[in-house]
Amino acid sequence: MAHKAGFVNIVGNPNVGKSTLMNQLVGERISIATFKAQTTRHRIMGIVNTDDMQIVFSDTPGVLKPNYKLQESMLAFSESALADADVLLYVTDVVENPEKNMDFLEKVQKMTIPIILLVNKIDSLATGPAEGRPQGEKSSSAGKGNSQNQQLAEIVERWHTLLPNAEILPISAKNKFGVDLLLRRIQELLPESPAYFDKDQLTDKPARFFVSEIIREKILLYYDKEIPYSVEVVVERFKEDDRQIHINAVIYVERDSQKGIIIGHQGVALKKVSTEARKALEKFFDKHIFLEVFVKVDKDWRSSKKELDNFGYNPE
Repeated sequence: MAHKAGFVNIVGNPNVGKSTLMNQLVGERISIATFKAQTTRHRIMGIVNTDDMQIVFSDTPGVLKPNYKLQESMLAFSESALADADVLLYVTDVVENPEKNMDFLEKVQKMTIPIILLVNKIDSLATGPAEGRPQGEKSSSAGKGNSQNQQLAEIVERWHTLLPNAEILPISAKNKFGVDLLLRRIQELLPESPAYFDKDQLTDKPARFFVSEIIREKILLYYDKEIPYSVEVVVERFKEDDRQIHINAVIYVERDSQKGIIIGHQGVALKKVSTEARKALEKFFDKHIFLEVFVKVDKDWRSSKKELDNFGYNPE
């Protein structure tokens, strides 16, 4: 049997579940996934290997209209995924407006490679009264199922109109519904090719990248409003031996006031982030972790091309 290999790139608008899907497909926690939009900032590869196949998945930032240079770089990562895909996974969900970010969608419409449109979060389709039924009237489970099926059929029809050449699959990435079917379909669509990466390689990113992403994930979870989006994390020291890893990391913010919020009263907030990040890193690396975290101000770094290049946001 000929060997198959190819790039399967995951694109879509923010907060539709791309990173959760990526982790399910790869079988490892490659991408951080939170309930907040714009969690993913980079293009992250996760590689699945068998004896006769290699699938190179790419998670990408959510498509949005940029308001500052960081978001311009994030959009460039997403658009680059259209250029080198062998199979494109376009992820939406059951509540998204199909015509959101039409500029990007029009680029997808022109593609000639196989496209699979994934309607995610179908487990969240309303199970309440079907349209037209009085609110207080009880509905049978069959009635609920019919209501869900009708909603899904309407969603699929709208997307079929916009992407007539795409295969459309309903999934729930969180519950892994439809993911095995999707994986089998991807395997069928992959071209014959030798492997692009070593067969023991899981990702294209170095260990330091995952340290910074895990720390940033905790910031996304524990801080509100603009704070998580004003933060960048840089690993300045990563020293590993057989039993443990020593890590020094810096959290960069744009304002002195943000630095105070990150640290918190008597350092309590920063200690919580550091503790939770250390626990997650120990699980990720399966080693004891010594983690030191500092906070520094880098004024308006999100709007500085030089700083963005230094932080690795050049998509080229």
